[in-house]
This record gives sequence, structure tokens and C-alpha cells, in this order.
Amino acid sequence: MSKQLPAAAHAPADLAATARAAADFGAAADLVDEAAAAALGVNRTDLRILWLVSQSGPLSAAALAGAAKLSPAATTTAIQRLVAARHLTRTVDQDDRRRAVVALTPHAEALIDRVYAPIERAGHRILASYSADELALIAGFLRRGIDMQVAEADRVRALTRS
Repeated sequence: MSKQLPAAAHAPADLAATARAAADFGAAADLVDEAAAAALGVNRTDLRILWLVSQSGPLSAAALAGAAKLSPAATTTAIQRLVAARHLTRTVDQDDRRRAVVALTPHAEALIDRVYAPIERAGHRILASYSADELALIAGFLRRGIDMQVAEADRVRALTRS
């Protein structure tokens, strides 16, 4: 793993090229999500909800709203669309009958797997070419980038409230 140097020690061109590669990666991921939404016949918000449920398993509507950073009303509307499209089921929680729980349908699970499993395999093939130290560096960069992106999304959301 390379020794971390203070930001000032890096050549501006190196920082710019790396930042550009990260931005290009994000744009490429956005293209995949756009294609995935089209393949599933949903909009991007609904795709995000499907992804969250696929990663977490069944969720309450309130938990889903929090994870998706949507209002309860927007989440309910999205859930209704996804139930109508037969991508989600909505059932009453057996422990708390006031709570709705949503889960993927088997059909949606199969579609999501058909879209994303090849991407996951391709990513694993790329990652397999890196050493353990390089993977740790990449993972650290990505985690810090995620934290930065989430903070920036919160900052931008706050602009619309002011």
C-alpha cells in the first residue's frame, strides 16, 4: 500500500485525474441504474426502493422511508406503484398490525438478479486482480467517498429548504 502523503504533496494534475476518474465511475454507475430501471419498468426512485429491499430483506414502510430518505407519503406512493407492478408485496406485520411490511416478489428477485448478478461477477473479476493491500486502499477510498456523497446529498437537500 502506498504511503499517504498530505494533499499538498500531490500534483494537482494527479488529483484532478483521480477526481475525474471517480466522477466518470459515478456517471457510468448512473448509466447502469438508468438501464436497470428501464429493464424493470420502474423509475429511479422505485429502483432505489427495490434495491434497498433486495439488500435488507423485508422492511417496514417507515424503515424504508428512512433508508430511501423519502417522506412517508412519497414512500407510500412508491410502494403502491411497486405493488401494482408486482415487484413488491405489502403485508401486515404479525407483531404490530398497524405496521405494513414490504418484500420483493419472486419475480422481482429474479429480475434484479438477472440485471445485477452479471455486474457483480464482472466487478469481482476486476477486484481479483488487486492485492489485499490495494483492496484495502480501494475499500477505504470508497467508504470515505460514500460518506462524502451522503453528506453532500444532505447539504444539497438543505438548500431546497432554505
